[in-house]
This record gives sequence, structure tokens and C-alpha cells, in this order.
Amino acid sequence: MFLVGSFLKEGIEELKKEQIKLAPRIIIKDEFYETNVIGGVDQAFFDNKIISAAVVCDRKRMEIREREYVIVEAQLEYVPGLLCFREGPAIIEVFKILKTKPDVLLVEGHGIAHMRKFGLASYVGLMLNQPTIGVAKNLLEGRTIDNAIYINEEKRGYELKTRKGAKAIYISPGYRVSLKSSLGIVKSCFREHRLPEPLYLAHRYANKIKRTM
Repeated sequence: MFLVGSFLKEGIEELKKEQIKLAPRIIIKDEFYETNVIGGVDQAFFDNKIISAAVVCDRKRMEIREREYVIVEAQLEYVPGLLCFREGPAIIEVFKILKTKPDVLLVEGHGIAHMRKFGLASYVGLMLNQPTIGVAKNLLEGRTIDNAIYINEEKRGYELKTRKGAKAIYISPGYRVSLKSSLGIVKSCFREHRLPEPLYLAHRYANKIKRTM
């Protein structure tokens, strides 16, 4: 693990190599039995700490079944494309304390819509062996054609505008979820917000905890 402040060029390159090495292990097909319970996880930051908040919802009514959070020391600086190593360990910690494990976990970040095909949602899914979908607010790499994200001429996800006048979000499979299902599951989780409800609730919860710090 590379500590904050020790991000030499060699360290960054080693993390990139690790992503390239792990990317072939990502499974992009449906390996879940049901989607009755959907989770969302998002982060907030203060000082050098990460608040990782997870909310688990009933998919049909989007009622909260459980919510938890952890606060951990950030071990890495922010580097574009390496978010998985900065935020991933915190997400894993909060997931471990959930008593109600979601059938699918929505992660605020990219899945395979990533320059090395290994974003935050893919990292979390692989480390936990958990079906995950990445939902990001900005396009990290590639281009969109007819609402599909293409990187190196390969379809990696979808651009979606959830309501008139809202900025687009970017959806991609993280792990053990297909391209088609990633879009369908996320669409089914919308209420009146830009983000799917489990992620919106996790975002709100993380910031609520932050205000108490």
C-alpha cells in the first residue's frame, strides 16, 4: 500500500499495472439469483479521513432495510483512474458490517468504463465477490454514441439522463453483472433524484455523518 504523500511516479505505475493484471478476472455476465435487495455506497471526506456510507433498500418500494457507515484514514492521494485504491478499502469495510447483504451493490464510481477496464465498482466487486454496478457522475474515458459508452471501440456502459434538465450519469458493470442488466437494474431504482435511490440515500447519509464531525 502506498501512503499519502509517497506517490512517486513509480508507485503510480505499479498501481496501474495491478489494475491491468486484475482486469481479466472481472466477470461481465449475470451471476445473481434475484434483485430484491439493492445497496448503494458513497463516500464523503474530511481532513484526511473517508466516510463510507452504505444503504440497503428493498427494490420494489426503495424503503431502507439497513444503513451503516465507517470512518477510515485515507491511505492514498486522489489520482484520476486510481480511485479504487483510495476508496475501495473503505467500501469493503462498511460492506463487511452490513447484516443485510444486497443482491447487487451500486457504487458511486465506474466499473469497466475505465481506461484499464478496472474502476472502483470492479475492484469492490472482485474483492468481495459481490455483484456490483458502477454509477458515475462524469465520464472518465471514451466517448458516447447513441447513449452507449465506447472505449477502444468496445462498448463498456451507458450514458443516462434520468430527468429533463439533469446532467447525465454513466453506468457500467462492475462485477458479475452484464451490460444489459446493469442498465435495467439502475433504471428500476430511480425515484425523483438524479441518482438511483440507494446511491442518493448513501450520498445523503455520508454527508449527514460528515456534518457531525
